[in-house]
Amino acid sequence: MSGTKTRDRKPRTGDGAVAGADVRAGMRRASAFLARRSLDTHRRAWAAVFAATAATTALLGAFALVLGSLLLAGPPVERYAGADAVVVADQRVTYTAKPWGSEPRTATAHLPERVRLDRSLLARAAAAEGVARAVADDSVPVVAGHGASAVGRSWPAAALTRYELTGGRAPRSASEVVVDSALAAESGGPGGRVTLQVDGAARRYTVSGVAGTGHRGGAPAVFFTEARLTRLAGHPGTVDAIGVLAERGVSEAALRASLGDAVAGRDGGERGPRVLTGAGRGEAEQLDALGARGDLLTMLASIAATVVMVALLVIATTLSQAVHQRSGELALLRAVGATPRQLRSAVGREAGRVAGAAALPGAAVAVPLGLLMRSLLTTDPLPLPVPVWLPLAAGVVGALIVALVARPVALLAARSITRLRPAVALSAARAPEPDEPGRPRTVAGVLLVVAGLGSAGAATAQGGQAAALAASAAATSLIIAVALLGPWIARISMRVLGAPLRRAGGVAGFLAARSAAAHHRRLGAALTPVVLVVAFVCVQLAAGSTLERAADRQASDALRADLVVTGPAAGIPSEVADAVRGAPEVSAATGLLRSSVVLAHRETGDPKLDRYPVLGVTADQLSGTLDARVTAGDPARLTGRGTVAVGRDRADELGAGVGDTVRLRLGDGARVRLRVVAVYERSLGLGEFMLPRETLAAHVSAPRDRQVLVRSKDGDAASAVRRALAPYPGLDVRPATADDVRISPSSSDQDDALTVIGVGVIGGFALLAVVSTLTLITVGRRPEFRLLRLVGAGRGQLLRMRVLETALVTVAGLAIGTAVAAIPLLAFALTATGSLPYLPPVQYGVLALAVTLAAAAGTVLPGAGSGAGRTG
Repeated sequence: MSGTKTRDRKPRTGDGAVAGADVRAGMRRASAFLARRSLDTHRRAWAAVFAATAATTALLGAFALVLGSLLLAGPPVERYAGADAVVVADQRVTYTAKPWGSEPRTATAHLPERVRLDRSLLARAAAAEGVARAVADDSVPVVAGHGASAVGRSWPAAALTRYELTGGRAPRSASEVVVDSALAAESGGPGGRVTLQVDGAARRYTVSGVAGTGHRGGAPAVFFTEARLTRLAGHPGTVDAIGVLAERGVSEAALRASLGDAVAGRDGGERGPRVLTGAGRGEAEQLDALGARGDLLTMLASIAATVVMVALLVIATTLSQAVHQRSGELALLRAVGATPRQLRSAVGREAGRVAGAAALPGAAVAVPLGLLMRSLLTTDPLPLPVPVWLPLAAGVVGALIVALVARPVALLAARSITRLRPAVALSAARAPEPDEPGRPRTVAGVLLVVAGLGSAGAATAQGGQAAALAASAAATSLIIAVALLGPWIARISMRVLGAPLRRAGGVAGFLAARSAAAHHRRLGAALTPVVLVVAFVCVQLAAGSTLERAADRQASDALRADLVVTGPAAGIPSEVADAVRGAPEVSAATGLLRSSVVLAHRETGDPKLDRYPVLGVTADQLSGTLDARVTAGDPARLTGRGTVAVGRDRADELGAGVGDTVRLRLGDGARVRLRVVAVYERSLGLGEFMLPRETLAAHVSAPRDRQVLVRSKDGDAASAVRRALAPYPGLDVRPATADDVRISPSSSDQDDALTVIGVGVIGGFALLAVVSTLTLITVGRRPEFRLLRLVGAGRGQLLRMRVLETALVTVAGLAIGTAVAAIPLLAFALTATGSLPYLPPVQYGVLALAVTLAAAAGTVLPGAGSGAGRTG
């Protein structure tokens, strides 16, 4: 056999790439193997992370569902169900200003009162191409029979809702009406008589016919002749809206275009008339529905931002603790040859798999939780739609956020171990985990403390919304600072509570104190979620209760009337106050006409349009019924159409005093310059502005009072007032209370719903974070418990040790969380109310009990089986 000669062969061009690919594939297999084995080994620890990430996914998805429903919501079409298009004035106002060093920006606000159209537009709309008929639609509030509220309209406008006669005929004179089927039983049908009160004493009308419609919803309707309705409405030169019926075969787009050309540039609000078709017709019926939606969206978006902050903090704390508890294991793997890339990949894979597995049940829970939150919101008349795709999209949003956050957080937590050299890692595996946070973390925490204190200080120097935003920023900064400085805070807490713990607990107290003192990082991680829930709940509850208490106190102190006249939802006729004043036992009586004004101003350079509720009052009767605590000027000069009284804080903010002028936009968008004739203190109870009643009456949809305050001369004038009210059905007389004069109700269903969502849902999530974090820590301490059993500690001593540790975490968390909340709350309360913050003791007690139970669930229960074996 001929011998063969072995020669070295140069690698081919592609061999290096193949080898590199093999190496990378091998590293991926090794990382996957480490991740898989670690997940199997640390199932209990990762279960706590799983619970936290699943809850985070559910909460984020639920908020995505609610916010998505609100964004898609629109007022339903009821009154104009039979109209093909509706022409209305623009219900929005704008304010453009140039912020510092930026391009001009525009703020927009919705108006609460009807902006009317010039009646001349009716002929233009009727002459537009494709229009078969154009109808002027005005409405007046009506009280029927014994106080039932109804809407008065002209009979031609019945076609806009597809009302049709089911009996009788159309009205022909001022004394005839057509009633809808809801009022037919009371009137007795065609030929019967019905008592109606519009804006004066009630009078009897003959029912000429009964109308019915396939549409259901809205208030009962009463139809007058067009001439009679125009006189009752009181604005013959303008109309509320113009309903349009199209010719057969005219498309919606063509009708909208032709109407737009016909009415373009004509009188109709700030931006001219609007042509509404399809689902948009509902905006013509519910004037402030979109404005209310915008306000609700703003509040929910603020809560959602807090949710994101809380969720990120919880995920970061839980994942960091899970990784830090395995620092010895990771260091040992590094020492025996695992590369940093392999370790980081393994940790990232673990976190990603847990987050991915938790995202699925979390996304499923997000749907019922979101529907529950949605059901709490009272958005009438703005129903919230839930398209089929929205729950799925909401769950995906929550899952994506969690999945994107979990892996980077885990990699960051493992960075300090994975970057060590193998020789150093071997010693690190034997050494205890360092308790002091790194310098960047400490510096960031200190900077956030300084920023939080600075924001709190800024809140005391500002007012209104700016003060509230500064206080909120202070609370957020301080909460995050506590999370970053947790080990240092734990060290200080042990210096304060360590000695009492050792003296009160005996051997168990000594063990608890020594364990906490030896592991400041662990104690800091345990304190963070407790501080989070305490601070968040205290800020949310105390801010509202502080304002409520101050407003109630101011309204109660301002009330000098002893009786109040109330009426149906349609309101009280303007002449009722005059009738009550004529009663011999009455000293003073003033009607309260309620509306809103819009104030254009700048906030940190940005244009803002803020709405404020206002009272319209009768100046010569004011001192007998209300005491606003005037500090300058004379409220008796609150007469005519060019005067205003301003709350002291708002006057200071505007730089206005008695004799100066302020610029406001009334409820229908009318711009006015008003001369300040008085400045008063009790603005939380009575509102930032008070105007003469005649000023507001010309700019509201229906100039009807909400209440009439009555001051008796001697004794009780209730009987005399009732006799004076005999011609006005549906009115009631009762003792006056602070709620009757408060500018806004003490508590609304919407406020209660937001409190439940903000405090209940997020607070419950934070409590779950307390349980999961403490459970994770307790599971990681099982070797410590077994070692204590081996050296002679009894089961009872270990149980008492865990109970004392629970007390330590609870007391320290409550104290620190309360202190964190107290700083921004103090700044906010001093600025807004001039008093200390207030939280009802019962609410704080419930919070303390909930935190204690959550801490016990995370500390005592998971360790119940620890060290169950014998001491050996």
